[in-house]
Amino acid sequence: MEGWTCIFTSHNLYEVEIFRGILDENQITAVVVNKQDSAYLIGEYELHVRFEDALAANQIIKSV
Repeated sequence: MEGWTCIFTSHNLYEVEIFRGILDENQITAVVVNKQDSAYLIGEYELHVRFEDALAANQIIKSV
């Protein structure tokens, strides 16, 4: 995903989706990338934003 950067990871999808919703409310486009193995359920979910939105997104997430 060129031009995008990972700002948050979790083993729990609901945590990533909560932050995605908060960023969406603040007009920051975010996408969830599922890096979890479907057979063994190991791995993480990643929250990615555009590189130019990364600083603002990190500040929003840290303030929650």
